[in-house]
Amino acid sequence: MTAIIDRTHRQPSWQPAVSRWRLRPGVILSSAVIAFLVVAAIDPALLTTQSPYAVNLGAALRAPGLGHIFGTDQSGRDIYTRIVYGTRQSLLIGVGATAVAMGGAIFLGLLAGLSGRFVDGMVNRFLEVLFAFPGLLLALLFVAAFGQGVSTEIIAVGIGSAPGYARMVRGQVLAVKGSPYVEAARALGHPSRRIVRQHIFPNAMRPLVAMVAMGVGQSIVWASALSFLGLGVAPPAPEWGAMLDAGRDLVTQAWWLEIFPGLAIVACALSVTTIGRYLRQRFEGETG
Repeated sequence: MTAIIDRTHRQPSWQPAVSRWRLRPGVILSSAVIAFLVVAAIDPALLTTQSPYAVNLGAALRAPGLGHIFGTDQSGRDIYTRIVYGTRQSLLIGVGATAVAMGGAIFLGLLAGLSGRFVDGMVNRFLEVLFAFPGLLLALLFVAAFGQGVSTEIIAVGIGSAPGYARMVRGQVLAVKGSPYVEAARALGHPSRRIVRQHIFPNAMRPLVAMVAMGVGQSIVWASALSFLGLGVAPPAPEWGAMLDAGRDLVTQAWWLEIFPGLAIVACALSVTTIGRYLRQRFEGETG
């Protein structure tokens, strides 16, 4: 009888844990999409045997079918193959731009949050100037000034995203700096560098991990927008935004030229954002 009561008493302790770890269908689907994209980025030859640059004018503008499941473009190139090979470049730009944005944001956020009022005010004024321009416009100006290319596009998108991340880093640093455990470390006589390294920095960065995942999706969309405007990767590179740009004049004749690259962008951005939101909820639940 005691064992039965004891099991009944313990039941609520593991049930919430099971529900907390249970994945939703959207998270599972997003993980499957990301896994496919990672395979495509690492070794696209596992997913297709064709070349993304192979021109076949006899097969130009073929509708989706058995031979070409996503159809072909005006040069007879297989769209599915070009989407698969374009994954590496799109993910490279998305991850690279987010890394650039977070690097600048961490520097500015820590500088503003850990310095005095004068430095904090100067950094805030600088961020407000950047906020006066939409992020995509900042990226456009950078590309227009320094030219096209993958590295330029990564830096441009990163600069456009950095102000928002910097404001978040500053807020997290200020919140953690005034927490009781930081005050206790100061009272114990710990050096400032040690407090920043062991307490402020890791605790301020932890909630931003989910925001980084969500930022990758935003960076991919922005990079595709630059390519669509003709300011990104130059054709005939198999990049999703460049594919949209190449097919926009033929959209009434061959709808698949726009639909499938657009779906690739949406699926990638939506999947990464879904995983980011899931991680944010997990972190908020653990900290709460």
